[in-house]
Amino acid sequence: MSDSAYLRAKEDYLIGINFSRLLSIIYGRRVAKEINEEKASISVGRVMTCVLGMVVSREREIRNFVKTPFYKIVGEFGNDNGSFKAEWKVSEKSAMYESPKLYNESGFKKVEDAKQFIISLKEKKAVITDIKKTKQKENAPLLFNLAEIQNECTKRFKIKPDETLEVIQNLYEQKLVTYPRTDARVLSTAVAKEISKNLNGIAKGYGDEEIQKYIKKMVEEKYSTNLIKTKYVNDSKITDHYALIPTGQGYENYNKLPELQKQVYKIIVKRFLAIFYPPAEFSKISVTVNIENEEFSTSGKVCTKIGYLEILKDFNKDEASDKKTEDLNKTNTLEERNSENITIMNVPKEKAEENSSPINNSEEKAENSNKVDSSEEKSEDKKVNNMDILKDLKKGQEIQILNFETKESETSPPTRYNSGSIILAMENAGKLIEDEELREQIKGAGIGTSATRAEIIKKLEKISYIAINTKTQIITPTKKGEIIYDVVANSMPDMLNPKLTASWEKGLDMVAKKEIKSEEFMGKLEKYINSKFDKLVVRY
Repeated sequence: MSDSAYLRAKEDYLIGINFSRLLSIIYGRRVAKEINEEKASISVGRVMTCVLGMVVSREREIRNFVKTPFYKIVGEFGNDNGSFKAEWKVSEKSAMYESPKLYNESGFKKVEDAKQFIISLKEKKAVITDIKKTKQKENAPLLFNLAEIQNECTKRFKIKPDETLEVIQNLYEQKLVTYPRTDARVLSTAVAKEISKNLNGIAKGYGDEEIQKYIKKMVEEKYSTNLIKTKYVNDSKITDHYALIPTGQGYENYNKLPELQKQVYKIIVKRFLAIFYPPAEFSKISVTVNIENEEFSTSGKVCTKIGYLEILKDFNKDEASDKKTEDLNKTNTLEERNSENITIMNVPKEKAEENSSPINNSEEKAENSNKVDSSEEKSEDKKVNNMDILKDLKKGQEIQILNFETKESETSPPTRYNSGSIILAMENAGKLIEDEELREQIKGAGIGTSATRAEIIKKLEKISYIAINTKTQIITPTKKGEIIYDVVANSMPDMLNPKLTASWEKGLDMVAKKEIKSEEFMGKLEKYINSKFDKLVVRY
């Protein structure tokens, strides 16, 4: 283990000092000229340069993105009990299967084609062909590691990862939480066996009323504190340290803490207590409506038992909204713009007026398409009521078609990293690697370590390769950062690829497990550095 740690430090030093000097000699004047400075040095690091590559690549992807509109079809169906909306999706039996008019499986490239398709459904019967009723259980999320708490604090308090680490470090020094620099999100068996000590300490020493209410409920409901056979205990997923949890000690120091540190501590306590609460339970109904082989689908979901969400309800609201904007691996997301009612069919006039707004002329149609906000609010109201309507439907039942509408949507670019999400991206950098073995290797360690990631982001900002918005924590590359990216991309592009980091991590892991000798790893590292040097010197 010590050999592996020594080699990691030596590897980072040799790569950083050698290639920073060489690239500065070769490209320094050119970079200085482009950024209008007298001189410029180029800083290269095994991890730092890879992170810069992630930021610049994302920014250029956003910059070059071209939005593509497409048009969905939504049908409104109903009976005497009310109505519900369902979205059309192409199937193998559909008349539009593999049609060049489609943008994707649920949208048309042109609104005219979508309208024409709606017209083709006129005077046809709608039948409920499938109803699925399921019950789902959702357990509390895993405990915090450093990357997760850094991301959470960036979202909630708009602070940088190094500031979060400073807060957690102080909480650790005050004996309030366990060791902060951890990659693990689970507990060891040994710690799990003694976990009641942590709970008792919180119950006796932590005076927060909300937390005491949760603990009181645990006692009254007799929630189990035996975690041994749960997903929260796994010795194989722990390297040096287990997850970040409250110790149940140090409360003599609590009142002296700044308000921010108290808030962060409470977040850690809540995540910890949530794992002792029962799972949240949901009822879900999925319905398929068939109109002569054209399928419209909808679903409703309602929470029947709140379980752990009683503690983490605020977290889940944040997570639900963030899922729309912080998927690190999506290149395209879909955004609904507005909707337009097309026609109402197969319904008596009175019934139609009760359930929707008929479009009689172009002026009314234009007016309706502009009322985006109000239609969205109505849509939200219908979602709330859908469960009552859907649960009474029966398979094979014929149902009235009340209305069809087109919904304009468009692709949207990926979102920029913020100072929290970049930490998670570094931790999960294996997703960017195609090779399965290397991806598995980097899965545990990612790019950098829990102890160094915040400092890497801080250094990139300090040397003006990236800029971090103080209010939003959004990260963008600077002009200098993009120029350095281009220099590295043209001279040694593998430094920008997490695959290289993964291969080195694999080698270091083999040294730690004594599968190879330190000398063998060092020999390969020296060979890599020398070969890169020779190629760059020849080119220069």
